[in-house]
Amino acid sequence: MYIYPVWVRIWHLVNALLIIALVVTGLSLQYSGSDFILMPFKSSVTIHNTSGLLLCASFIYYLLANHFTSNGQYYHFKSKGMIGRALKQARYYSYGVFKKEEPPFPVKVGRKFNPLQKLSYLFVMYLLMPAVIITGIAMLFPDLLPDRIFGILGIHFIDLIHIITGFCLSVFLVVHIYICTLGNTPSSNFKSMINGWH
Repeated sequence: MYIYPVWVRIWHLVNALLIIALVVTGLSLQYSGSDFILMPFKSSVTIHNTSGLLLCASFIYYLLANHFTSNGQYYHFKSKGMIGRALKQARYYSYGVFKKEEPPFPVKVGRKFNPLQKLSYLFVMYLLMPAVIITGIAMLFPDLLPDRIFGILGIHFIDLIHIITGFCLSVFLVVHIYICTLGNTPSSNFKSMINGWH
């Protein structure tokens, strides 16, 4: 089945590279000091800010493309029974796949994502991504931030939300890569993102 059009594959690759750049430079910024230097601080700032702005543009493109193409249909779901379906898929990932069971929600025409993927992609793309982008842009203009938010310095509060969200996205990236190895072969899902065929 041909389920990954060219624009999705290019966007996915660009998004992945930008997020990796943001994770590496974010760690460098967070932990830079005399004992640990992953890369020069100024370089980290420049790469992080540039990658962040490019990620923002990539995200806007993603939203528009999902709105104006049929790809957006893959994110729709019936809420009734969704948690049960997601738990069934989670059981498969954590147990069934190792027992060579058939996947409960195999990819087919009209269903690119299983229920757990739908929930996680919705959470990541429509909650975490906007949060990390908005807080990142806010930190580019610290003078416009309120002095205090919930009793904490405004810049520190926004930075904390940005770091926590970035950490969650980093965890998602690791889990996402691992889950991608659970295809028919460890490399089959990665090949799909190169040639578009599942």
